[in-house]
Amino acid sequence: MADSDDWNTQIIKEFRENNGKVGGPFEGAPMVLLHHTGRKSGKQSVTPLMYMPADGDSMYIFASKAGAPTHPAWYYNLTDSGSARVELGDDEYDVAVTEVTGEERDRIYGEQASRYPGFAEYETKTAGIRTIPVLALRRA
Repeated sequence: MADSDDWNTQIIKEFRENNGKVGGPFEGAPMVLLHHTGRKSGKQSVTPLMYMPADGDSMYIFASKAGAPTHPAWYYNLTDSGSARVELGDDEYDVAVTEVTGEERDRIYGEQASRYPGFAEYETKTAGIRTIPVLALRRA
């Protein structure tokens, strides 16, 4: 198992054992488990992510990949399918996925970066290479 898989497995385990709460670098941060299907492989995956709450049963997630030069695979899975499933605390439900663009994307990403400075660092790393996508997840 790759190191990132081990890392994610530990976070997922901790999330599920503690009603959606995790410690370490994510202590106090809003976390969600994103269930998605590989667009090419058809493989089911679960990815732990930080999110930003939005109005109602909505949230924003950020395809930062810690500032890597490429988008994470889950981004393509979600934009291709337009849907996913999330675990939020003890709740699990389907979501519709839409990409947020333009000024709205910049505003939302800026708000997340002001709350969690690591996101500002990710954007600095990707400057001139890619714009980090912001996706809105709305309860289906």
